[in-house]
Amino acid sequence: MAEIEIHRGHGHETDDFGRGVGVMVGVIGIVLALATISAHRAHSAAIITRTEANDQWAFYEAKKGREHLLDVGAQLAEALNNDPARVAAMIAKFHADRDRYVRESEDIFKEAKAREAECVHQEHRALRLDTSEGFLELGLVLSSLYFLSKRRFFPYLGAIAGAAGAALFAWGYLT
Repeated sequence: MAEIEIHRGHGHETDDFGRGVGVMVGVIGIVLALATISAHRAHSAAIITRTEANDQWAFYEAKKGREHLLDVGAQLAEALNNDPARVAAMIAKFHADRDRYVRESEDIFKEAKAREAECVHQEHRALRLDTSEGFLELGLVLSSLYFLSKRRFFPYLGAIAGAAGAALFAWGYLT
């Protein structure tokens, strides 16, 4: 039977700088996980808000269509004025309903605009979080290159990229 030689040490225990880089990689990885989850949630929020805005615009268009239909109906009733008493009441109801649709459509228009503005905000937030994700991934990779090359400038570049990613994450998360 062949003997198996077990190596207890790999030389990493003497590399204090390497241990620090390892901790930094772990911290960047944690922030990256948070940024990724937040970016996905921001994209979902943007999609939901866009759908709500589209629903409001469809509702607005339906109200405007009813308004127009009532206006045309009132005009036709006036043009075909056979029984003035009966037609006057019908025309008054058409105008009252049309005016109601005008008021309702104005409120729906404002709500649709607000939803659209919220959607744009969510899309910008998602973009900031996506960018932070990219910088954090870059920081993670650059820092990890230290373990292959033992060149100290890689973790420094990784720390700069990680800090930029963390700052973008905070900005995107808090807005």
